[in-house]
Amino acid sequence: MLIAVSRVVLAVICGLGAYQAGSALPLDDWLSSPWDYVAWAAATVVAALVGWLVGGLLGRLLRDRMGAIERAADRRSAAELTVGALGLVVGLVAAALAGVAVARLPIIGPYLLLPVVLIVAYVFSRVAARKHVDILRLVGIRSRSGQPAPTRLIDTSAIIDGRLADIMRTRFLSGAIVIPDFVLEELQRVADSSDALKRARGRRGLEIVEELKATANGGFAVRGGEYPGAEGVDAKLVRMAQEAGASIVTVDYNLNKVAGIQGVEVLNVNELANALRPAVLPGEPLTVKVIREGREYDQGVGYLQDGTMVVVEGGRGSVGAEVTVEVTSMLQSPSGKMIFARLPAGG
Repeated sequence: MLIAVSRVVLAVICGLGAYQAGSALPLDDWLSSPWDYVAWAAATVVAALVGWLVGGLLGRLLRDRMGAIERAADRRSAAELTVGALGLVVGLVAAALAGVAVARLPIIGPYLLLPVVLIVAYVFSRVAARKHVDILRLVGIRSRSGQPAPTRLIDTSAIIDGRLADIMRTRFLSGAIVIPDFVLEELQRVADSSDALKRARGRRGLEIVEELKATANGGFAVRGGEYPGAEGVDAKLVRMAQEAGASIVTVDYNLNKVAGIQGVEVLNVNELANALRPAVLPGEPLTVKVIREGREYDQGVGYLQDGTMVVVEGGRGSVGAEVTVEVTSMLQSPSGKMIFARLPAGG
């Protein structure tokens, strides 16, 4: 949108400029009528086209700069931004007073005026932003926190998983919730899938986004971003997290590893669920229903109520039955937990 607006504005400005220049030049002295009007119209059209092309370049530059400003604002608290803006106003007043003295300097005075204004205004706004907590205390206002709320980028897998909405309702996840637009597009593609199961999961994911919007205690936003060099949603998500200084919320084990390698903080819902599961020690008895055969000979597989897989040695013959087993070992990783058990002797 910004690119289109800048193109139209520059095309109109350049076209009008060429039109005004053509009306001021004595074209009829150089060219015979009606060729002077043709040259006048051609110059106007060419100038408008040049403005259109330059406007595209300027629009891209402005879009990148606006994106950088938006990402910088995300890292700052509202108190810091407000006090910084007030510091800028005070700096402009101080710069105006200093500019009166600078402008009277011989020869170099007029040339120093603009740099002095910019430097003084920047210093005042920068100092005010960095010391915003102390400044607010001086006027009797206590800031809730000296640090801005963290930004959480939500991955498609965490939305479809469904547990994130429950976590948000418990308020264990703080900070601003941000859904990238390419994540929403991926959810839309899943919701429009021809496969009935995928379609149901996608639609459920869109409903969960609405729940997140209603329960987010640190703010909710949908943010756009273009990353030409990044292929796939995961790569774009990591790039956005790096630029915004945000963390990623996911249940994707591979994304967890890739983002961690690139220095991005990851909040894995599976890791949270594993941490909340009760510890099971070797030798403890467990009651589990064996629902299917295992991969190895004479193995059975069952699941606890929290979804933990239990591999039972000697449990092949107990498929469909609820048995009491003895824990032998446990394997825990970010992708989940597995408990290995065996039937008691003579069981």
